[in-house]
Amino acid sequence: MSRKAAGAREARALLEVASRESDPDRVGAELDVIAEAMRTQPEVQGLLLNPGVTVARKVQAIQVVAASLGLTPLVSKLLVVFAERASLRLIPELAAAYQARLLERRNIVSAHITTAMPLSADTAERVGRALGQASGKQILMSTRVDPAIIGGAVARIGSTVYDGSVTTQLARMRQKLVENA
Repeated sequence: MSRKAAGAREARALLEVASRESDPDRVGAELDVIAEAMRTQPEVQGLLLNPGVTVARKVQAIQVVAASLGLTPLVSKLLVVFAERASLRLIPELAAAYQARLLERRNIVSAHITTAMPLSADTAERVGRALGQASGKQILMSTRVDPAIIGGAVARIGSTVYDGSVTTQLARMRQKLVENA
């Protein structure tokens, strides 16, 4: 099983438990902090992800960090269990999958819009509303500029991509011309 699939499975179970026993938003925020530290802090990587460090030492470090950060008991226990199962490397995938499930539960979907030029606030709002109406969900939108698409826009909502870029339209026209030649 891939790390992403394992993270998604664990996230589903964690969200159910967090909804019953804790604050799901706080659990998500704590997971994000731990995942970010695991990605960016060499000291954390060296301690928690190093197979040469004993499980007892990892558990001890987790308990100290959990106490100093004031982590919820749920996240603290989760980290200890992952340390005991030698699965701490899954925490970043778990954090991402957990956030996705939390948004899904609230009927919110992420949309990533790429345009050739920056969108004005008004245009971005209109695009967000239109995508919300098309998807039937609330939109959490991010935008980025990529001059390579020449014009138009590319919208990614979940795994669905709507490509209305000039670059793609030109590529399609070129393909039709080659086919008809």
